[in-house]
Amino acid sequence: MAEPFESAHERWLQSHLEGRTGERRGRLTRKRYAETLFLRQVWWPLFGSFDALHPEYEVADWRGRSYFADFVWLPGSGEKLVFEVKGFGPHVTEMDRRGYCEELNRETFLQGLGYRVISIPHDDVASRPDVVQSLLRMVLSRFQPIRKSRARPSLIEREIMLLAFSCAGVLRGVDVATHLDVSHRTAVRYLQRLCEKGVLEALRNGAKGERVTEYRVIKEKQGLLGLWQWDEG
Repeated sequence: MAEPFESAHERWLQSHLEGRTGERRGRLTRKRYAETLFLRQVWWPLFGSFDALHPEYEVADWRGRSYFADFVWLPGSGEKLVFEVKGFGPHVTEMDRRGYCEELNRETFLQGLGYRVISIPHDDVASRPDVVQSLLRMVLSRFQPIRKSRARPSLIEREIMLLAFSCAGVLRGVDVATHLDVSHRTAVRYLQRLCEKGVLEALRNGAKGERVTEYRVIKEKQGLLGLWQWDEG
């Protein structure tokens, strides 16, 4: 039986409290409603664990001052992802121009240090966690599979679908062949497989419609939720 969220979360939090003192410890003992909600409604359903996820992660900003990110994910592949849960009030309506500039500069500085910064709206965490889950599936699928399933799209299929979205939902065999550096025949085979899975449709041309010229994302799969959950419908 899988461990409940509450006990796993408490154990994970305690493991990070050990060895921390001062402000580093204080940030974890304060009420963290938005962050806990993100873990409960988004992260836990995706991963079922908190492995490699670090709360209130300290990084020096461009001025040498300590900055604590809500979460940093260090999966061990050399990747460093920062997750910030942002409420509309503190990060928009209650922020002055100086604070706004400093926040953007901090994000740019973190990118320069090799961190990938992902801002997550608190309102969506609270009311539309499925949207946040789907967007994170899209981002994190490049680093490791979230859940293993025979029906899950392969890395190549994910890459083709990302390419499709960057091409306004329509692909040609030559587009895929060039992007993946494979033969045209191999590219068409990948596209046909995605047609069989029901996420692409072949567009035919010619008087009798005998020749496939393009492949289009099926309308029901045009949203990211449909794309990354095509095996769950």
